[in-house]
Amino acid sequence: MAGLISPTTLEQIRSASDIVDVIGGYLPLKRAGANFTALCPFHKEKTPSFNVNPHRQIFHCFGCHKGGDVFTFVKEYENIGFTDAVRRLAERAKIPLEFDNRPGEQQARHVKDQLLQIHDQVAQRWQNCLANEAAGQTARDYLAKRGVSAEAIKLFRIGAAPELWDDTVNWAKSKGHDLALVEQAGLILKKEGSDHHYDRFRGRLMFPICDEQGRVIGFSGRILSGDEKSAKYVNSPETPIFTKSKVFFGLDKSKRAILDAGFAIICEGQLDLIACFMGGVQNIVAPQGTAFTEQHARILKRYVDEVVLCFDADNAGQNATVRALDSLLASGLAVRVATVPPPHDPDSFIKAYGGAAFQRLVEGAAGFFDYYLNRLCSQNDATSDKGRIVILRAMAEAVHKTSNKVLIDTHAQKTALRLGVAPEAVRAEFTKIARAAKPKFQSAPATTASEEYLPGDAEADAHAAAAAAAGEAPGEYESPGAPPNPQEHWLLRLLLMNDDAAPWLAAHLDLNWIPHPHIREIIARRLAAEATGQWHGLAAFLGECDSAALRQLITETSAGQREIPNAPQQLADITLRLRNQFIERELNALSQRAAQPALNDPQRLELLQRQQELRKLKQQPL
Repeated sequence: MAGLISPTTLEQIRSASDIVDVIGGYLPLKRAGANFTALCPFHKEKTPSFNVNPHRQIFHCFGCHKGGDVFTFVKEYENIGFTDAVRRLAERAKIPLEFDNRPGEQQARHVKDQLLQIHDQVAQRWQNCLANEAAGQTARDYLAKRGVSAEAIKLFRIGAAPELWDDTVNWAKSKGHDLALVEQAGLILKKEGSDHHYDRFRGRLMFPICDEQGRVIGFSGRILSGDEKSAKYVNSPETPIFTKSKVFFGLDKSKRAILDAGFAIICEGQLDLIACFMGGVQNIVAPQGTAFTEQHARILKRYVDEVVLCFDADNAGQNATVRALDSLLASGLAVRVATVPPPHDPDSFIKAYGGAAFQRLVEGAAGFFDYYLNRLCSQNDATSDKGRIVILRAMAEAVHKTSNKVLIDTHAQKTALRLGVAPEAVRAEFTKIARAAKPKFQSAPATTASEEYLPGDAEADAHAAAAAAAGEAPGEYESPGAPPNPQEHWLLRLLLMNDDAAPWLAAHLDLNWIPHPHIREIIARRLAAEATGQWHGLAAFLGECDSAALRQLITETSAGQREIPNAPQQLADITLRLRNQFIERELNALSQRAAQPALNDPQRLELLQRQQELRKLKQQPL
């Protein structure tokens, strides 16, 4: 880990993270003999081929061939870097990491842990209020009116804050929380000029905002009653654990569906997202309000290459759709727009027509520039000079942000058709407008691993360095020529599943007998680990492999296999067979050389003597 995470700490985290418990938190595992199976989360299948081996602490899919240890699973499933995966498992096991021990870092981590605890506890408090208290009746009535099911309320942990000035203050005191820390959490405010505190959220329906790990880090409170001067929504302020521009509502629940669908739907509010999610359209997220930032776009880019904007049909929602373009294009995301017919929003549309109808609406979403041209033409008179100029200028400025000549020419032609003018004229105007306009948009450089990490420069550098050290180089497994022959595969299985095989092989096996380079390298590494006393089990060995090809072979060979009967005898038989196959290959090569007419008699005699030696060797035991 390039000095960032010691092997000892990695092994400690691995030992504290039973792979069945961890994967079982993501997937419904079913016992199959000594192992567990499930439908693979990494490819679509109807028959389970995903296998978890608790004894070896590894997983392997016999369908798509993904495999690895507990770190690999979290990394692949969560679509994050190696260090992020280590950090998440470390936090789960409450094990501190070395690079969290910098001056001030431990105190900051302690504060964050306390804030997370407070947020989780107050979420439970408001859930209980909604479910059981008279103070939650207004919220219960509102949710029933909006058609929000009990299942949705439980899944999204919706709660209710009582219409009181001191309910959260008194709750915090009863729990022994420092009011200054509760104030830092954004849950209470200090009355100006005094030491008294009062609640930030009063008489509101409470939606917990979670990070990608599902931890509550903030809240959005919707007003249920009161005067028109009160804000419809009140959100948590920025805190050490909550940054509005870097958080999506619902991403903790929808990220797997987003990866599976290949695109993300962006909607406007919590109730819209909940209605979509419960209606079966689960590849969906919502920023806090309609503000969409470059950080939001970079987060989505980690998962997909395309987004579908589905904001409300009113002017505010449609203006937000247009404003989101720059950030999305800057991150290299393709953009489509799904327009919900007025007067509906996604929530009311699904209530009226169902989730399948909304899914069809999303599937038919127009490309952003087609949507934008339609909107410009609906807002301006395309038959007047003034309207044409406005449409032409807006389309030119928008489409040139892509820096894609094909898209520019395509939408120049479409604009010309809508305006009833020659395409050449529109192309010329597009070029002129682009040259005259100030460059308001610059393509972002290619996102690095450290930029994707986001929490901070030091941690980002740590992520990038550790990822490089872990061998996260681009590229998938490619078989080097022919696949391993059955004897090689079986030898590797015997070695990896039987620790007693390593000393015997070290004394009897010549690595030259193994023709397949990946099998040969794995066996060489295993025997070297044995010789140097560095063998700490299969999971640790797997974590040290810097090649996807090697990891795939290791998990494919080891996952799902029970103990092998009469392993010592099988080991000797397979090794002998590999030796003899090697001798046969050598004899064939010598025969071909001996048949060359250019050889002189001494050279030919030498080759014949070597053949005799090999034939004698083949008759001898190991």
